[in-house]
Order: sequence, then C-alpha cells, then structure tokens
Amino acid sequence: MSFRTNEHQQMSMSDRVNSLTDRERRILDKSWARPFAERIFPMIDETKFKALYCDDNGRPNTPVNIVIGSLLLKEMTHVTDEELHESVNLDPRYQCALHLTSYEEIPFSDRTVSRFRERLYRHELETGEDLIREEMERLASEFAKLMKIRGNLKRVDSVMVSSSCKNMGRLELIYTCVSNLVKALVKAGKGGILPEHLLKYIEESDKNSVCYRMEKEEVLPRLEAVTADALLVYKLSGDLPGVEDEYRLLDRMLKDQTSGGALKSNREISPRSLQNPSDEDATFRRKSGKAYKGYTANIVEDCGEGIHIITQYDYDINLHSDAEFGAAMIEKLGKQEEKTVIVSDGAYASETNSKAAVENNIELVTTDLAGQKPQEIIADFHIEKDAILSCPAGHAPMDCQYKEKYEMYRAHFDKQTCESCPYKDECPVIMQKKRALVKITKSSFNRAAHTKKLSSEEYKEYARKRNGVEGVPSILRRRYEIDRMPVRGLVRSKMWFGFKIGAINAKRVIAATLNPRHSADIVKSCINNLSAFAFSLRIPHLVYAD
Repeated sequence: MSFRTNEHQQMSMSDRVNSLTDRERRILDKSWARPFAERIFPMIDETKFKALYCDDNGRPNTPVNIVIGSLLLKEMTHVTDEELHESVNLDPRYQCALHLTSYEEIPFSDRTVSRFRERLYRHELETGEDLIREEMERLASEFAKLMKIRGNLKRVDSVMVSSSCKNMGRLELIYTCVSNLVKALVKAGKGGILPEHLLKYIEESDKNSVCYRMEKEEVLPRLEAVTADALLVYKLSGDLPGVEDEYRLLDRMLKDQTSGGALKSNREISPRSLQNPSDEDATFRRKSGKAYKGYTANIVEDCGEGIHIITQYDYDINLHSDAEFGAAMIEKLGKQEEKTVIVSDGAYASETNSKAAVENNIELVTTDLAGQKPQEIIADFHIEKDAILSCPAGHAPMDCQYKEKYEMYRAHFDKQTCESCPYKDECPVIMQKKRALVKITKSSFNRAAHTKKLSSEEYKEYARKRNGVEGVPSILRRRYEIDRMPVRGLVRSKMWFGFKIGAINAKRVIAATLNPRHSADIVKSCINNLSAFAFSLRIPHLVYAD
C-alpha cells in the first residue's frame, strides 16, 4: 500500500449535504460536526505518517487525516470500532466532520482503524518513534494558539492506569505460565516429551480445582507442587521451536518467583515481576494505600481564560515516579523565552528538578512537599554563596564553614546571645559547652524557603489553579475508561491513551467554538488564516460568514 495525501477536496454535484433538508442542515450546524470539520480536521498533518507506508505505486492508503479524525471521534462519542465503521459510512455528522460528503464510495472499511493501529505499533517497536504522541501534542499546540493560550502557566498531574488483564495471585500466575507452555507444546506436536501428569494442564477444569478450591493451609503445598511442574516443563522444553514466547514467559516467571529452585518470599519479589502472561509490560505499585497493576501517565495542561489544553503527556510503567516525569517535562520544554510557571504537587519536587527549572527560566511551584516538613525559620537565615551571614534575629556568626561534600553550612554563634534570643525554641541551634552550633543543609534551606513561599497569597492562588487539573484523571477514568482499554502492553495502551487525550482537547475546542463567549475570537482567527484551512471551503454552508 502506497502513501497518498488526501486530495479529495472539491464539492461534487452529488454531495450528500445537498440532499439534506433545511431542518436537517440546521441540526447539523448545531452539532459537533461543524466545528470539528472546520477547526480540527484541517489541522491533522498526514505527512509525518508517510513512514507507515511503502513508496511504490500500489493501491493508495485510506487518507491518514480521515483515519486519525475518525479515531478522535471514536473517543469523543464513546463508540466501538464496529459502531465507528457504521457511523462513518451512514451518519452525516461523521461524514461532514471528516470531509467525506462528496465521496461516491467512502474509503473506510471495518479493518481500516485496526490496520492503522497495527502499522503504528510495528513502527514504534522498530524505531521507538511514537507518531501518535507527536501528532496529539502538535495538534494541542495548534489548539492553544487558536484559543490564544500563552502557555506561561502550566499545571501537572499524574494518573495510574490499570491494565485490563486479570489480577492473578502467585499460584494462578505460575499455573497459567505452565499451562500455556504445555498447550503450546501439544499444539506443536511435542506433547510426547511430557510426563503424563503434566498433560492435565491442558484440561480447562483443572485450573479451577487447583487454583481456587482449597483451604488456607493447602495453598503452600499446591504452590510448591505447581512450581515443581514449572521447573520440570522448563527443563524438558528447552529451546524447542514453536513455543518460544511461552518458554520465554515461563523463564521470566521462574526468575521472578524462585531462587535456586525454591520459592522466594513475598518481600523478595520485585514490583517489575511478571503480573500476568497476557500483559508482560505491566508492573506492580502501591500508591495512597491502593495496589495497581499496569501503567502511569503524566499530564501537562496549559491554562487559559476559561479553557485549558493538554499540551504534553507521557506514559510509562507505573514504577516511573512523578519526579522522573517532572525531569522529562522540564527537559522537553527547554529554555523558555518568557518566564513559565509549572504548578504541581510535592511528588514532582527534587533538588535536580528545581535546579533544571531555574536554568530553563521555569518556576516549579509545588503545592505541597513530600517527606518531613522543614522548620520554616531556617528560611530566615541570611545565606549568600557559601556562608551564613546572619541568623533570623540579625546576629552574625562567630565563624562559618561550608562542607561541600555534605552541602552543609556549620556556623558558631555566641551562646549567651542565643540563650536570650526570642527565636530560641524555633531555631535549630545546638547548645554546646562554650558556643552555640547551627547546622543547615542546602536542601533543608531550599525546602524551608519554598514552604514559606507557599503561605503567600500568590502561591495560594497557584494552588487553587492547580486543583483544576485533578479533574482530568477523573474524566479519563469515568468517561474514557482508561482502566478498561481493550488492549494490553505498554505500546498499544499508550496509543489508545494518546487518542483519549486528543479527544479531550478536541471536545474543549468544540465547546469553546459553540460557546458565544469564545466563538467570535476563534472565528476571527480562522478567517485570518483561511489559506491554512482550505479544507473548509468545500462545504460552504459550514463556513462562517465574514
């Protein structure tokens, strides 16, 4: 299949819109189809997806902007692939939104989106390039310009994404890995190498009787018996052809669960261990007292007046920390021409992130600090370069040293002065035999200074603005069902997650367009850029009048 851009732009005499009644057109104009056709569809860049197709002169591909636009509509309208296929071919709203009304036969089959996803998946495995993330973030940047969002105030939050695979206990996990390999050996005609008692693993009823129907004291003996079977079938199967995947997963499971042929204790098992053979990328993590098996995502939202756009997102195994997400976010933003404020929670804070933020003209504002709260009075010490110049009461130290290895200031003060000081009970001073000692690390000073800032009105306002981003994980969980995505694996689920982020942004642009408060500015912006939105001209009744 060769790559072709979408050049089907002209209205035909048989355009489907011409057959609509005036009443039907009015309904169409008030729906999401009109703003999607004019504001969103023309912005989709087909050219970067050329790498998914060959360069020969064979049968042309379904236009990429139609496929991506349809996948955004799928997430916006919460339909299945089958319902999407029917809607694109039969629903005038979908056809107008995707500029399909003049096609004699709509180039969209029941396999169009699944084949496109498979091409994206293979491309990322081969090159590491996430085309969907790049396109969704590029579209978000265009949306932000359209909505006149400056981007100098960003708010950040993360969300845990559960894998759709079944939660398995140790016994069921080991049994399943053994069963999968035994079934693969029998299917490949290699069942003759197995002892007769291992053939029970191909019986559907055996799993229930082994893994579920037992008393508490029976768990360990059964676990040991199934583990012994796992070691035996692992030894017998070796490198036999036709069972490579099942053998590899059994090998990984045994390394996770056993040591020297004996079962590891629960505490010895790594969170990176195999959680389910059907989703080998999923990892285990506890957060806020809850256990999660799956992935985690980071969301960066640019704040505007009455509208916010998710301009960046990241997706990884759930052992990826918020601090790591923060470091990647700052690196990706790079040096900012205008001072940019990023508001996050305390989990994103670290000395490294704070330093990187300052170097890039970014102010990282965390609404809380992880760990023990520092003494705020430490921030009132006057410190310059590598010396404490004075204490909160204004007294200069008798001497001061800076221990670079520990990044610590050590200063001695007059003992009598410190004993009569009004800040004595709050100050971290240590009374020695002749003098008073103060030890302050750079990190504790910075944390104390940050804690003090948080109490100011400016930072309280930042905290209030950050609260809004916490609604995004809720929407993703309730409306977009990120915990029930019908795919497994990091790359596939990340692809689906990207379209959900794109759908949230598209719905916000559509809502702003249909809202009279915002539509006048948007229309004016679009009219000034009609050359960039030439697609819209093919449906005259859907274009705003000047």
